[in-house]
Amino acid sequence: MSIAVSLDSVSKTYNQRLVVDNLSFEIKVGEIFGLLGPNGAGKSTTIRMLTTLTQPSAGRIEIFGYDVVREPILAKRQIGVVLQQVSVDGDLTVWENMEFHGRLHHIPNPQRQQRIRQWLEYVELSDRRNDLVKTLSGGMKRRLQIARALLHQPQILFLDEPTVGLDPQTRRRLWEIIRDLNTQGMTILLTTHYMDEVEYLCGNFGNQVGGRIGIMDNGQLRSLGTLQQLRSIYGEGLVMKQTGERWEYKFFPTLAEANQYLNEQPDKTGMMSRPANLEDIFVELTGRKLD
Repeated sequence: MSIAVSLDSVSKTYNQRLVVDNLSFEIKVGEIFGLLGPNGAGKSTTIRMLTTLTQPSAGRIEIFGYDVVREPILAKRQIGVVLQQVSVDGDLTVWENMEFHGRLHHIPNPQRQQRIRQWLEYVELSDRRNDLVKTLSGGMKRRLQIARALLHQPQILFLDEPTVGLDPQTRRRLWEIIRDLNTQGMTILLTTHYMDEVEYLCGNFGNQVGGRIGIMDNGQLRSLGTLQQLRSIYGEGLVMKQTGERWEYKFFPTLAEANQYLNEQPDKTGMMSRPANLEDIFVELTGRKLD
């Protein structure tokens, strides 16, 4: 099967308010997919529907061929979830958290013990296996959540704001783990408020093609493509002009054309040119920055 996730005309209504509006897209097996959107865009509701926590009001969602409404248990077996909120038990040790999760998934021994050792080593927590989770740093807790989410060998990993509130060094280490999982073939859906995170994880790297980025606003998918495709659509060059306290943006197909336009202006006061980035495209589509 080449399609990991399929959304077909999916909508969700809460209290007569449409929060997800006719959403359709697919995620390929082995792809890393970044879902962006300001608060209230509908991406959290989309994740809740994908992970079977809430049912769509209309449309169809499949996870590796399993309908999330008609076959929720089979769909759940395919997914691992790492939430923004810390969801590991602070009063249990690192090993006990993994052991409890493994038993919930009915992973038999000695396979369960072997997998726990494998994933704790992968996220560099083997030496903390007997420590209470409440003694760990925020980054360690997040790495433990990733290890726990992978214990039952899911087909796809959902990462909801995985590095929020972490220091830059810890964020970078988590990026390396996420990227390595993807290069090993893990399908990943990522939501984040950090543009540099999406550019790093979904951009081209090494021999990898890179992932795609979906930008949501007001419950709708505004744009979808690779980072390079989005730059090609909206422009790779940008001229900025300061007007009062605001900046006006003008896109150009290339940086050379942006530079040429700037050089032709008789008055360059408050103007500058530079390469366009993902945040520029996001602001162009939604009219606001991520909160």
